[in-house]
Amino acid sequence: MNTLDTANALDPRSFNELKRLSKENSPAAIGAAAKQFEALFLQMVLKSMRDAGPKDGLMDSEQTRMFRSLLDQQLAIQMAGAGGTGLAEAIARQLGGTVGSAPGQAGGSGEIAAGFDALAGAAIRQAAKAAAERQGSGEGLPADAVTEAFSGIDAAAIPQGAREFVGKLWPHAMAASRETGIPAHFMIAQAALETGWGKAELRHQDGQPSYNLFNLKAGRSWRGETVALDALEYSNGQAIREPSRFRSYGSYAEAFRDYARLLKDNPRYSEVLGQQDAAGFSRSLQQAGYATDPMYADKLTRIIGGNTLRTALGG
Repeated sequence: MNTLDTANALDPRSFNELKRLSKENSPAAIGAAAKQFEALFLQMVLKSMRDAGPKDGLMDSEQTRMFRSLLDQQLAIQMAGAGGTGLAEAIARQLGGTVGSAPGQAGGSGEIAAGFDALAGAAIRQAAKAAAERQGSGEGLPADAVTEAFSGIDAAAIPQGAREFVGKLWPHAMAASRETGIPAHFMIAQAALETGWGKAELRHQDGQPSYNLFNLKAGRSWRGETVALDALEYSNGQAIREPSRFRSYGSYAEAFRDYARLLKDNPRYSEVLGQQDAAGFSRSLQQAGYATDPMYADKLTRIIGGNTLRTALGG
């Protein structure tokens, strides 16, 4: 049985047992320690929430605050033991351990845990140290603590097949680079953003690929095949889905040629051509109206400078 799953915040024996297990350096012990860190993190989150609330209620006193603190400690332990946010699982994987599931639960934490897959072990240990120091000082958890702890880390999980994605597109990206003056890896990064590293390429209803790596829509002047589906757009800061038609190509080479032609022939994109700065390229695309997502330029800039692309390029 997992030590943390049955731990009591008032029982020091639970953590003495965890300390004993940590000396074994086994995968299970690493998993238990990872859960303890997640419990600490969740406790700090709860404390921050409490601190943000009113403290002058009729039933509020030093005694009620003490019991509320104990309750929050136990809640944090129970949440971490029952699956938590996926942080413990990510830490354990990076350190070579395993996190067991609570009874009646499927193993792992699915999509939540995937969001932490790109964390490097050193960054996790740095975050743990920062959290421990903050806890020891009695400070509450800042609202941007997660961003602060993991700043500089590529937020997207390093996907399977990223190197293959880059490899099959690289010759076409190089050809488009010669046409536009834009570095090939900038365009690879945009294709990765638009398609989730190839995992969400637009397809026809029969499953045939459209090869539309840049999610270019089919306007009235488009004479080729199209793919119809609802697209996520942003209007006045609100995300909405609306029926759309997208271009369909016969190959990735054709997709890159059409993309390069769009940038060269449409005056809106004159500031994009020849861009050698990642942030400048991304910002120029968004300012030209390429995408309605208000965070598009920021997302693209992070991918261009991120670990995933660097690793896929062999860096």
